[in-house]
Amino acid sequence: MYSVKTHLKTVTLSKVKRDNLNKNIMALAITDATFDEVVLKSDKPVMVDFWAAWCGPCRMVGPIIDQISEEYAGKVVVGKVDVDANQEFAAKYGVRNIPTVLVFHNGEVVGKQVGVAPKQTYADSLDALL
Repeated sequence: MYSVKTHLKTVTLSKVKRDNLNKNIMALAITDATFDEVVLKSDKPVMVDFWAAWCGPCRMVGPIIDQISEEYAGKVVVGKVDVDANQEFAAKYGVRNIPTVLVFHNGEVVGKQVGVAPKQTYADSLDALL
């Protein structure tokens, strides 16, 4: 068992729950202001999920992208662009439907998936670059 002391009380968590708390790695939030530096100038492959909060299929892809981010940590940059708040690069890359996941390598688009796909589809696109 593992105890977590909060300002209100001490909560005891099982080892499984504690391990899950330590695995909350999520994809980076990428904005129009950070896109160039994070994506186009990266020395690693980059996977970018173009999404919106109101999009049902995006909510299905989001957890998959977060899992990919965790599994490929250190080898690949994985991020998400909220198209409602950041439209510049969505328009530049012709994102007309969401979710759209683009894979970049050396600043160029080398892969594209529109709509929901199995996790392995996303992993395969990255494995081809590693």
